[in-house]
Amino acid sequence: MSESFTIRDLRLPDDKPACVSFIDGLQKYERAFEPDRRVDATVGKDYFAALMKRVAEEQGRVFVAEADGAPIGWAVFVIEQNSLYIIESERTYGQIAELFVVEEKRGQRVGQALIEACEAEAKSRVLKLIMIGVLPANKRSAAIYAQAGYSPYAMQLRKYL
Repeated sequence: MSESFTIRDLRLPDDKPACVSFIDGLQKYERAFEPDRRVDATVGKDYFAALMKRVAEEQGRVFVAEADGAPIGWAVFVIEQNSLYIIESERTYGQIAELFVVEEKRGQRVGQALIEACEAEAKSRVLKLIMIGVLPANKRSAAIYAQAGYSPYAMQLRKYL
C-alpha cells in the first residue's frame, strides 16, 4: 500500500543527520555492484559538506521527501555548464546530482516525485535540459530513469592499470 508523502526544501541543521544517512545508504547500495564506493564511517559526513558547498556554488536546491514528519529521501539539483563545443542553448543545464529513497519507501513514487521536483526547478530557471547519472550495473535505477523519459547521452569508459 502506498503511503502519502510530501516534497519540501532542505531544512538545516534539522535534516543533516537524515541526509548523511542517505549518502551512506546510497554508498552501500552502489557498493553491491561498484566496488570503488567508500562505505567507511565518515563518508556521509565528508560528502555532505562537499555537496552543500557544491549546491551553494552551483545555484542548487535540495529537495527532501517526508512521510509522517520524517525524511525518507532526497534529491540534489545543481546547475552545470557544459563545454564550448555544445550549442549555446544547451550549454547550461540542470543536473540531478543525488537521488536516494530509503529502502522501505521504494516503489511508492517517492523517487519519481523527487525527479519531478528537480525537473520543475530546471523549468523554472528556463533550462532546456536536465541530466542524471547512473552506474551501468544499477539496472533498477536506469529503468526508473528511462521510464521518466531519460535516455543515454554519453558513456565514460575506464581501464585499471
